[in-house]
Amino acid sequence: MSVFYQKNISKGDHFLSEEESKHCVQVLRRQKGDEIVIFDGLGSQFTAQLTEVNKKKCTFDILSEERKSPREYKIHLAIAPTKNMDRMEWMVEKLVEIGVDKITLIQTDHSERRKIRLDRLEKKAISAMKQSKNAFLPELSELTPFNDLMKNVSHQTRLIAHVDQKNTYITTEIQPKTDTIILIGPEGDFSKEEITLALDSGFRPVSLGENTLRTETAGLVACCLLNSYNFL
Repeated sequence: MSVFYQKNISKGDHFLSEEESKHCVQVLRRQKGDEIVIFDGLGSQFTAQLTEVNKKKCTFDILSEERKSPREYKIHLAIAPTKNMDRMEWMVEKLVEIGVDKITLIQTDHSERRKIRLDRLEKKAISAMKQSKNAFLPELSELTPFNDLMKNVSHQTRLIAHVDQKNTYITTEIQPKTDTIILIGPEGDFSKEEITLALDSGFRPVSLGENTLRTETAGLVACCLLNSYNFL
C-alpha cells in the first residue's frame, strides 16, 4: 500500500500537500477509492481512502488510526554540517531509519559550511520516514551557533565526541533510558575553547574508537550505539 506524509491530520487537514499529491497521481497513479497509508510524523499511522484525486490536492477519508507510543528517552544529535551537503543528506536519511528524535546543525569555530538549506534535509527525512515506516519524524533545527546551543541544554546525559586519546569509549558513558545529547564536531574537530565550554556545561568527553571517522559517519555511529544500549 502506498505511503504518504501529511501533518495536521488530527486538526482536520484531510488532504495531501501539493508535492505528495503530485507523487500520488503522476508517479504512483493512485485513483479515487484507492486506500493509502499516511504518517503524520507524530506517531500516528492512518489508513485512508482517496475521495478526490488531483495533482495539486488529493483529499481522503480516514478509515482507521494506529497510534505508536513514543520512546521513553530522546536522542538529540548536534553536529557540524559537512562542506558537501550530500553527505549530510545521507546521514539524515540513515538516522531517520534507525531512530533519532532531534538533529541540530551547529556552527563551530572550524565549521566548513556557514549556510544550509534545511528544506533539502527535511525532504530526505520525510522520504526515509515513509520508506522505513517510522511513525516519528525527527525535529530538524536551523544552523545554531555553538555558544547558543550551550545555553539551552537540559538533557540528563550530555556527551561530546572529540579527538583525544584519553577519552573513554562512548559506551562507558551511556545512561540507558535517559534523554541524551551528543555533540559531533567538523572535520577539524572542536576548538579548545568549545571543548572547555562544553565540559563546563556538564558534557562528558567520549571517543568513538581508534579510527578517524568522517563527521557524518561519527554521527551515525554515535546514534546507533545510543539506540542499541537503550534496547538492552
